[in-house]
Amino acid sequence: MKTILDTLSSLVAGAIARAFPGADIPSGVLPATRPEFGDAQWNGALAAAKTLRKPPRAVAEAVLKELPLDGLLEKADIAGPGFLNLTLSPAGLAAWLDELSRDPFHGVPQEGAGERYIIDYSSPNVAKPMHIAHIRSTVIGDALKRIHRALGREVLGDNHLGDWGTQFGILIMGYRRFLDPAALADSPVDELQRIYILSHAKADEDPAWKDACRAELVKLQQGDPDNTALWEKFIALSMEEFNRVYDRLGVSFEMTRGESYYRARDPEIASMLERKGLARESEGALVAFFDGDADPLPPCIIRKSDGGYNYAASDLATVFTRNEDFAPTAVLYVTDERQQLHFRQFFRLAEKAGNTTPLFHVWFGLMRLPEGLLSTRNGRAIKLEKLLDEAERRARELVDAASPSLPEEERAAIAKAVGIGAVKYADLSQNPQSAVSFTWEKALSMDGNAAPYLQYACARARSVASKHKERFPDEDAENATILLDAPQEKALALAIARIGEAVREAARLAKPSALAEAIYALAGAYSAFYQALPCLRAENAAVRTSRVRLCLASSRMLSFALGLLGIETPERI
Repeated sequence: MKTILDTLSSLVAGAIARAFPGADIPSGVLPATRPEFGDAQWNGALAAAKTLRKPPRAVAEAVLKELPLDGLLEKADIAGPGFLNLTLSPAGLAAWLDELSRDPFHGVPQEGAGERYIIDYSSPNVAKPMHIAHIRSTVIGDALKRIHRALGREVLGDNHLGDWGTQFGILIMGYRRFLDPAALADSPVDELQRIYILSHAKADEDPAWKDACRAELVKLQQGDPDNTALWEKFIALSMEEFNRVYDRLGVSFEMTRGESYYRARDPEIASMLERKGLARESEGALVAFFDGDADPLPPCIIRKSDGGYNYAASDLATVFTRNEDFAPTAVLYVTDERQQLHFRQFFRLAEKAGNTTPLFHVWFGLMRLPEGLLSTRNGRAIKLEKLLDEAERRARELVDAASPSLPEEERAAIAKAVGIGAVKYADLSQNPQSAVSFTWEKALSMDGNAAPYLQYACARARSVASKHKERFPDEDAENATILLDAPQEKALALAIARIGEAVREAARLAKPSALAEAIYALAGAYSAFYQALPCLRAENAAVRTSRVRLCLASSRMLSFALGLLGIETPERI
């Protein structure tokens, strides 16, 4: 089904065609900036005035005369130099909401049907624990995958692991010299990181050790069975921990192809770039230069002077392999802001080398935690699991205080949903390109823009519908006629309707925060509706069932929309 704005845009387009046959005038309708301007606005008259050689207000008047004021539209009027303010009729909006209840796509336009996206996200390094810096790529990428799927696209999530490179020669040497088997059994990735740090420090102070590390790396690159077996063990141990974190976060991938998957194509990529004149030898290295471009970039090293290949070679191999294997419509890379230059360089090289698949870098700012938020030893980065443990612990305190009579198992499940949801939403509700300052007070707020508040709104709306079924078993709220007589009822219906538009906007901007804004607005509209109007206590049965149906619509849309952010909505909180 069409969104409200798409429907209004179609009505305006028809009016434009009748008023100015053959004219190319934008018909797109936007949400009203203020309630007194109605529910939506058409501002195309200003853009069309010059082409038509008419005052903007005259253009708007001509379009207004052709606009049907029945069905969805209640009234339209002109403001300022030529803005057309549009007000929806309660009956028309109610009919749209009734149609929405039967739409399997929850009012989200299926404009992405037939397209295939690949989203590259999370991408931790093997033999290193996931720390808080990984939360942003992981949850933003997962949310974008869900959002694009909601628009009808096929989306493949790819966990592009850091599983190849110089560090493995250092790690192999450290494993053979410094390994504590008991520590490896107890906490494998922590032990791998510990021995890597020791081996790296020894390489810095002992040239012979550094040479030995390089030799072990060469043996691995040449397929030595012992080194290959160790490397595979490092990956398996790391994936066990990564998957434990992903399970807690409710995050999954369609494929996990690390850098090693593409390493065999590195020489091919280097040769192709040389053959096409896109890279040349410089001081023993193979380098791509961008000096002659309209927008020059710093040089990009493809192959280092020691013969090792840089990230640009692997990333180009990844692009062409994905094109061959999946023929994607577009590829999104979700990484932090520090990699912007790298992606600009390799995107440009990919285009020059013949890639025609659109590539997008979805970059984000870093997450900052206040001093003392979580204790950590030796100044090392805080493990992501430790953050999630603390989130669940704090959420459990809230749940125990609010609902001590609930069964233990249910309180634990609610605490997990609330705690993990709080961490996710604290990230996803922010503009991804801003740095995020995380605080427990904000993340776990029950009365602000936080996941617990939204989850509670959803649970409360469900509760109203459940209680209605118990008290009025003969009334059918599921199929009740929707009445939007009170302003709070219409405001709630509009907030429900705008979720589909917000999903599209979040995908277009690559910002889940655009959807989070609409979810928060919906929860606020529901709260205003719930506080102002009696539902179960309404004396008129038609009014009562209509309001309960609005509660049902609210809970379903909140659950659906929060689900697109990867956030669970417990039945009770």
